[in-house]
Amino acid sequence: MNKVKIGIISLGNMGSSHAVNIIKGKVKNALLTAVCDLDQTRLDWAREELGNEVELFNNTDDFYRDADIEGVIIATPHYHHPALAIEGFGHGLHVMIEKPAGVYTKAVRKMNEVAAKADKVFSIMYNQRTRPIYRKLKDLLDAGELGEIKRTNWVIDWYRPQSYYDHGGWRATWKGEGGGVLLNQDPHQLDIWQWTCGMPVRVRAFSHFGKYHDIEVEDDVTAYVEYENGATGVFVTSTGISPETNRFEIAGNRGKIIVEGDRLTFRRLRTPERQFNKEYQGGFGQPECWECEIPIDGDNPEHIGILNNWVAAILNGSSLIAPGEEGINALMLSNAMLLSSWTDDWVDLPIDEDLFYEKLQERIDNSSFNKKASGNKVLNVEGTF
Repeated sequence: MNKVKIGIISLGNMGSSHAVNIIKGKVKNALLTAVCDLDQTRLDWAREELGNEVELFNNTDDFYRDADIEGVIIATPHYHHPALAIEGFGHGLHVMIEKPAGVYTKAVRKMNEVAAKADKVFSIMYNQRTRPIYRKLKDLLDAGELGEIKRTNWVIDWYRPQSYYDHGGWRATWKGEGGGVLLNQDPHQLDIWQWTCGMPVRVRAFSHFGKYHDIEVEDDVTAYVEYENGATGVFVTSTGISPETNRFEIAGNRGKIIVEGDRLTFRRLRTPERQFNKEYQGGFGQPECWECEIPIDGDNPEHIGILNNWVAAILNGSSLIAPGEEGINALMLSNAMLLSSWTDDWVDLPIDEDLFYEKLQERIDNSSFNKKASGNKVLNVEGTF
């Protein structure tokens, strides 16, 4: 079978990791042929670690014009994902983007429109979709084991000390990163939340900016959502809470599923709650409940699994685990939470994308990153790399 020739843009933590995995043969039928980075030290690292057969480029214009590639992995800072993906499609390439899909949905929607016309394989690095615990959760919900969903709630903490932000440079600034805990730490959880439970129809959120750290972006968020069927949900996240919590609960007509640690627990009602509520005549009472420990089988390939799936889709049409077009959903949730906080009001989904961009631009114009890197086009909001 032919191998797919792949190039990587940006050799930061994720880009370099993908490069090493491909070079080591962990991505079946993939061949790394080119990399691109603005930082010469990263290109020096590439020459040392990846070998002489991998072409090196220090700008994307030359990379897209001259690299011998069929697919591109985009592992740049968030703002650049849509623009570089669009450029990749324009050069007839298959595209893999790192999460999040972008910073604002207006740019991601444009990317999706181009992708739909390109007839190329487009995926996003939502590697947590490969985790057996989430695959089993989705299987249970899709099969109707929980019945109609009534409530969802996820509490997820990512403790970060001030030094984490002090060493980041472009991180935790509106111009450099475009957001905080929602955009940096939570894209996977927001994706899993909507992937398993669906998208809500409106959001009311309360975001705190620099509550626990000397940063300008959000580091503590509590959001309430409502679904079309009347179900409600809560998403609580912070980088200022220790010890950390990661607990996801979904309550439905047939009980409650709890995801915490490596355990998937189903508190299953013998009689569906709506039926019990209608028929029971004893005053106080509850349906009989069975606590079931759900078995979780299968490996956990994470990033390598998504890369293998992308290459398999290119070569033989395999179904994508994480289609790139779906990246807009988690971003829509985080945009809605920020917009609700900025306007101190409810936000309907899909959001007013022009209003969000206007509010974001106001913060970019006053971002502390302007003082750190005035005129630095690498982090231009429109995606110039």
